[in-house]
Amino acid sequence: MIIGSISEDKNLEKRVSITPEISKKYISNGFKVKIEKGIADHLGIKDDDFKKEGCEIDTKENILKASDILLQINFPAEESLRIIKDKIILIGNFNTNNNQEILDKYKSKISIFSLELLPRITRAQSMDILSSQANLAGYKAVIDSFSLFKKAIPMMMTAAGTIPAAKVLVVGAGVAGLQAIATAKRMGAIVFATDVRLASKEQVESLGGKFLVVEGSENLETKGGYAKEATEDFKKKQEDLISETLKKIDIVICTALIPGKKAPKIINEQMISNMQPGSVIYDLAASQGGNAAFTKADEKVEKNGILIVGESVILNKLPISASNLYSKNLFNFVLNLYDKKNNKMNINMEDEIILNTLVK
Repeated sequence: MIIGSISEDKNLEKRVSITPEISKKYISNGFKVKIEKGIADHLGIKDDDFKKEGCEIDTKENILKASDILLQINFPAEESLRIIKDKIILIGNFNTNNNQEILDKYKSKISIFSLELLPRITRAQSMDILSSQANLAGYKAVIDSFSLFKKAIPMMMTAAGTIPAAKVLVVGAGVAGLQAIATAKRMGAIVFATDVRLASKEQVESLGGKFLVVEGSENLETKGGYAKEATEDFKKKQEDLISETLKKIDIVICTALIPGKKAPKIINEQMISNMQPGSVIYDLAASQGGNAAFTKADEKVEKNGILIVGESVILNKLPISASNLYSKNLFNFVLNLYDKKNNKMNINMEDEIILNTLVK
């Protein structure tokens, strides 16, 4: 069985789907591994690093024609798909909500597994690309936003006087939000958080954050553990609570997303106008429209002294760490598909993980 991986568009994607460490694991499980020449040069990982682990370096065309399994991050370009081997298994993170047309075109020729569709069950945790990548995103959002803030973060008592601790609000307490809370607390900030899922309250408080409870709120959580759209009554109560809180907040980290929909607009123009000059809003939901008014993807906008940063490619700022985790997620998924005894892939539709991630 041949596992292959070709280069992503490096202008858009710095991560890779396979690292030397993980390629060694594939080979020890009986696979052959072929990767495109120079696939990770930009990360300081050379072809020789892969060769030492037993990988073959080849051209893109040869890999596409020979591979039984192709590991990617984004969906390959059409020129690659036209020469791809029939019945190949393609695994990655293909944003099925936005790419349904192209996926429909090729799903009869190849088996496409998109791992953002993984069910939230214990057995799938080691394959969960959303969690592993969101963890890094939440951490990096705090580091970047703190670097943009023009005051110290922790409380400092000096002979000249006391510097108060910065106050941070995290909007959305999923994986990225919880990591943002933990990172901000470690750096000495006072942290508040809000989420439509009441189950998040205990998690936020366990990390030392203060959870903003909307009066009379219901638990807006799907069976899969994701947030669902709030009612108009909830939105009004949440708006009043956040509006009052923002008057004393220095830094806002926005992470709230609803799968398959535009990001909920939680921080409006009026709220921003009431914030303290010098405050920073760092919006990780920018690629889906943003949680804050004025957010523009991959741009910095200043309004009344408030800096609003829209971030859609934050993992490109941590590509080595992100690649290490992503490649481990894919390895665990491939092993779940692989029938080692008979040296073949087993697409068992009775397996909840396979059933949910296969593009139908």
